[in-house]
Amino acid sequence: MNASLPELVVLPTADALADEGARRFAALAATAIAARGQFIVALSGGSTPKALYARLAAPPYSRAINWSRVIVIWGDERCVPPDDSASNFRMAREALLDRVPVPATHVRRIRGEYTPTGAATNYNAALHDLLEGDGAMPAGGHKPSIDLVLLGLGEDGHTASLFPGEVTVHNAKEWVSAATAPTIPTNRVTLTPTIINSAANVLFLISGNAKAAMLSRVIEGPHTPHELPAQLIVPTNGRVCWLIDAPAATELRNGATA
Repeated sequence: MNASLPELVVLPTADALADEGARRFAALAATAIAARGQFIVALSGGSTPKALYARLAAPPYSRAINWSRVIVIWGDERCVPPDDSASNFRMAREALLDRVPVPATHVRRIRGEYTPTGAATNYNAALHDLLEGDGAMPAGGHKPSIDLVLLGLGEDGHTASLFPGEVTVHNAKEWVSAATAPTIPTNRVTLTPTIINSAANVLFLISGNAKAAMLSRVIEGPHTPHELPAQLIVPTNGRVCWLIDAPAATELRNGATA
């Protein structure tokens, strides 16, 4: 495995974190579109990504990014209808997708209204079609890949819907799996480490003092990935960056770039 060391970037505030996340999103989009004619991004739920989406939905990014070439997928979803207040799709639609000109056909949501197994099977097939199907190869002949996966970190060490102890999900060869969360809604659908670790870029967005202790364990503690699923994310040939605000970085022992 040719995994590179993660990049740690500490920003002074949550607002600065959202600004830097938007800058990196736009830069990666421009690079991917120039190289392959498209940018495939896996969105995340949560308040920190929502702040990022608000930046992207406003100038300059709403105008600078070539949204007609952006393809949107999701890292995970709760098993709820798309108009439910708990839906990651709904949050992203309201915060970003309704505000920028992404073609409707480029928005590939997880069918949270299906059964967990049915939604996972459906999305697994959809991603294989997107990345490997007959119509997958964009202009220039470059094999498509997920260009960017956005992730967060739970206070229990989970990321996406990869929860502690769910070893079957963690080790799944499939790209998408049903998952069980310790919170409500319990049923989830998630990308697995198999597909996340094939991405070109993974960007963790971590904000707030409540995440500080767990962030220190994940970054600097013993390697126990089935207890701390965020440690499972080690892209084979891609890059990982942790964007962290100062409150979340208070328990890190080693330095990070500012």
